[in-house]
Amino acid sequence: MAKRTFSNLETFLIFLLVMMTAITVALLSLLFTTSGTIENHKDSGDHFFSTTPNPPATQGSTATQSSTATQRSTATQSSTATQTSPVTSTPEPPLFQNFSGYHIGVGRADCTGQVADINLMGYSKSGQNAQGILTRLYSRAFIMAEPDGSNRTVFVSIDIGMVSQRLRLEVLNRLQSKYGSLYRRDNVILSGTHTHSGPAGYFQYTVFVVASEGFSNRTFQHMVTGILKSIDIAHTNMKPGKIFINKGNVDGVQINRSPYSYLQNPQSERARYSSNTDKEMVVLKMVDLNGDDLGLISWFAIHPVSMNNSNHLVNSDNVGYASYLLEQEKNKGYLPGQGPFVAAFASSNLGDVSPNILGPHCINTGESCDNANSTCPIGGSNMCIAMGPGRDMFDSTQIIGRAMYQRAKELYASASQEVTGPLASAHQWVDMTNVTVWLNSTHTAKTCKPALGYSFAAGTIDGVGGLNFTQGKTEGDPFWDTIRNQILGKPSEEIKECHKPKPILLHTGELSKPHPWHPDIVDVQIITLGSLAITAIPGEFTTMSGRRLREAVQAEFASHGMQNMTVVISGLCNVYTHYITTYEEYQAQRYEAASTIYGPHTLSAYIQLFRNLAKAIATDTVANLSRGPEPPFFQQLIVPLISNIVDRAPTGRTFGDVLQPAKPEYRVGEVVEVIFVGANPKNSAQNQTHQTFLTVEKYEATSTSWQTVCNDACWETRFYWHKGLLGLSNATMEWHIPDTAQPGIYRIRYFGHNRKQDILKPAVILSFEGTSPTFEVVTT
Repeated sequence: MAKRTFSNLETFLIFLLVMMTAITVALLSLLFTTSGTIENHKDSGDHFFSTTPNPPATQGSTATQSSTATQRSTATQSSTATQTSPVTSTPEPPLFQNFSGYHIGVGRADCTGQVADINLMGYSKSGQNAQGILTRLYSRAFIMAEPDGSNRTVFVSIDIGMVSQRLRLEVLNRLQSKYGSLYRRDNVILSGTHTHSGPAGYFQYTVFVVASEGFSNRTFQHMVTGILKSIDIAHTNMKPGKIFINKGNVDGVQINRSPYSYLQNPQSERARYSSNTDKEMVVLKMVDLNGDDLGLISWFAIHPVSMNNSNHLVNSDNVGYASYLLEQEKNKGYLPGQGPFVAAFASSNLGDVSPNILGPHCINTGESCDNANSTCPIGGSNMCIAMGPGRDMFDSTQIIGRAMYQRAKELYASASQEVTGPLASAHQWVDMTNVTVWLNSTHTAKTCKPALGYSFAAGTIDGVGGLNFTQGKTEGDPFWDTIRNQILGKPSEEIKECHKPKPILLHTGELSKPHPWHPDIVDVQIITLGSLAITAIPGEFTTMSGRRLREAVQAEFASHGMQNMTVVISGLCNVYTHYITTYEEYQAQRYEAASTIYGPHTLSAYIQLFRNLAKAIATDTVANLSRGPEPPFFQQLIVPLISNIVDRAPTGRTFGDVLQPAKPEYRVGEVVEVIFVGANPKNSAQNQTHQTFLTVEKYEATSTSWQTVCNDACWETRFYWHKGLLGLSNATMEWHIPDTAQPGIYRIRYFGHNRKQDILKPAVILSFEGTSPTFEVVTT
């Protein structure tokens, strides 16, 4: 390749970028601080809305306020591991043992965290910060134990982008403090649904901290609390029951977003499958001994990206909507997030699977851009976007989510194959930067230190990058190489050689300031329930990667006498390591391959490691497995770039006052909108006086009371926060009146918290409420 010379403009841009980066690094150094004061969060339990014996107001509004002081505690400093708290083991409830089946416990708890002043995690799009809420996020826990209680396993599906290593380590530490050795690193799986509309800020490795624009302890603690609470509820609710398994295809909801990568796999291998995505859904049905419903876990390969990167409302996307529909159906009479039945739609090998089934088109011309580089003739890759089936992203989310719900409902109803047999689990920590992979009996290869390729910056057809990088890049660019070298230093020849043909954009495995940029130590884990094996994957497997791992693990079990095992790929578990493609897909260097951070032999390494775990379970030699090197737990992290400021109400107004009331009358299908004097919603994640930002309430004349018919977890409601200057803000509440709404008198209430700080005094958080004038819903 001929040497490239730089124009005066490019030289000036390089100089400008270097100077700006130097200033940014200096600012980050100032922000890099010991965790000093970390806010504690007390969970106030489930919020059940009681009736209030107040007659409907005919005009005006009300706003009430009370005070709650901000809670704080001092953090201890550690650079390598969590600080183990004294073990206060919770007494084990007596278990009835004389039955066939398992002890089953299910639990669900809110883990939403901040819904403002924080980035949304998934698209890595600058400026895509949270500005309200569409649906709440939940942690859903399932505990299975043998009749005598001797062995048990825990599977937790969480409505977040992915499970971070820091999150898992903290949860395990607190479980040990409460339950002793009952719930451990080997028998607890934490899996993210991979919604791209949840808050960021709960990571410890620098790449993710930068993408999150800092570490948010407020959100981190709320997530930890929610996960633990869901496990606590499941533990308390354990009862004898049975588990059934069923499988079936879901059609019309997926496309492969990197078909040109998929075609790199051997034709003989591709010929064994009818599709370039995995269409099979696996469903576990859980019932008590009377046959009454307890819960469901579904695994299906689909990216929760129906809500695109223009969205600013926290929500659980298409898989969350599927959970919402099934739980609402099974928990009749309960508000969303309440009721005994728990339904988790968990992630699988979704790496190259998109729900935007209309495929990629140039948004400026309308022509297809389904090509090897996902580019458009005019505008390049930034114009190539895949669209969902609906009229907008909300509609697409419902269409895809409803299809998954309907199929899961059918499979649940017809499930008849009972899961029986012992429970087992195996886990290791592995240094993924130094795994020797046996390619055959005579040749080996090794994994690499982490690195991201050029096509990582291109994004995907579900959410493009912002600098007009293209997918499929197998050569670097002198312009960006020079900028990287000036700011971060040059990647070593060793890492460049190891990752070929990936052109390295960021050599993250050689960067360690202020902390390592990517994890070296990774969890590998399998839990088995009789003939079902759940593989906990620390990232996003592509379709063919998942097929190869399932086949290899199944063969390993069979070779040691465990025949006909069903192997499930459970994605986004325990620690996040981006993507895992096949060796052949890696050669094409589209987004997924450029994001396979441990190099071309990553999949082979995982297959080798998971086969080893399967062998240990099948031969009852789990006790002989080495723990592996324990991962670090960093206490010094970059604080969020958005600081806390005092909230202010306009002159003559107070928080919760109505600025724009609803109209007097509405019909089904119309949208009620009320605007209140608002305050920063992140204060409410810190002090949980209320478990919702809004309620829609209907007046019942017979009891002269208000009944809550909807809250902010309902799909029909939307809470928008509009941030103004100098602490001023508005809150807009919307209710999209559903077909099921009954005629009558209604009102909307707003629940919030404002930050107040007097001179020389600590900040306090004040709770307030606002109530709209009444309005009427009438029949057509």
